[in-house]
Amino acid sequence: MHSPGRSLQLVVLVLVLVLSCAGPRDALNLQMETELFGVTPDGDSVYVYTLRNSKGIEARIITFGAVLQSLLVPDWWNARSDIVLGYETLEGYLDDRAYFGAIVGRYANRIARGRFTLESKPFTLTTNDGPNHLHGGLRGFDKVVWKVDEDASVAGRTLVLDYVSPDGEEGYPGTLSVRVIYTLTDDNSLRIDYGAQTDAPTIVNLSHHSYFNLADGGRGTILDHELMINADQFTPVDATLIPTGELRSVDGTAMDFRRPKRIGESINNDDQQLRHAGGYDHNWVLRRPGGGVSLAARLRERNTGRIMEVLTTEPGLQFYSGNFLDGTISGKRGIAYAHRNGLCLETQHFPDAPNHSAFPSTELYPGSTYSSTTVYRFLVETEGARMSD
Repeated sequence: MHSPGRSLQLVVLVLVLVLSCAGPRDALNLQMETELFGVTPDGDSVYVYTLRNSKGIEARIITFGAVLQSLLVPDWWNARSDIVLGYETLEGYLDDRAYFGAIVGRYANRIARGRFTLESKPFTLTTNDGPNHLHGGLRGFDKVVWKVDEDASVAGRTLVLDYVSPDGEEGYPGTLSVRVIYTLTDDNSLRIDYGAQTDAPTIVNLSHHSYFNLADGGRGTILDHELMINADQFTPVDATLIPTGELRSVDGTAMDFRRPKRIGESINNDDQQLRHAGGYDHNWVLRRPGGGVSLAARLRERNTGRIMEVLTTEPGLQFYSGNFLDGTISGKRGIAYAHRNGLCLETQHFPDAPNHSAFPSTELYPGSTYSSTTVYRFLVETEGARMSD
């Protein structure tokens, strides 16, 4: 006859053996939190997956566009609020041209006249931003349904998404296999890892396009947010927002964010670059002390105490101050997203790099792997820091 203690030990042992045979990922995936988000006009089901950490941060990601649909982050009082702009339903994302929360590609940002040359061969891409190609074209990676690799995902913590872009899609050469991994960690970081391989020479530049508002999720402007960008130079643009090829010092200009300053401090200056973009919509040349992930930017909202740090392996950062938001978009919770009610901090290679040999290359060849990492890390400032304002 077994004692109660002995019986409990046997039960525990059996459970351990069962979980070991199933494998740790299989056991965790039984708890993967997902639900149907909607169905596309083509009949494809779109799902939303929820990631959570032990500190109260929650990220919801949908398989359409690999979109970060919501991001709940605590404030000074430990109250959670959604700090990214977007839509409540799939229908909003189907028609969206603001790229709310999406993975953008094959080429994030602009390519002049939708043209580039690779290995002496000219290529023509679709143009969807005046005369230029923007964020992958009319049907970029923000407008496709990504496939979840549930065997590689970890329930509640990591979501692995795959997409195969066929040869000729939007004019790009080569079949490109893309993987994006979202990971939510207990140090309050949302990490995005990108990988891609091709079967023919092509160009690749992937980025994440969330609009952030650390104060109120888009009800008010971001002009009182304080921003630091770790860059001594930026790439000036022409009237169509294509880089001129120059690397210009930020010293003495409205583009100088080396020390934290209010976004609204210089945004209305009589500066040609600001006039071209209607505000900030430029690429900064990041200071990179070495390899690996390094600090690119730091965003602070003093009333909530929320701080977001952006770290990346990329050489550039596009700061976009929501210049084209005009109040006509009705987003989550019925919020009308007005002028400058959200901002983007898009890690990237430089815009129009295929047409500027001095810019870091975005070429990818068979046998090589594109890889990139960006981390959005969230902090709440101390009482002493807040009281010093």
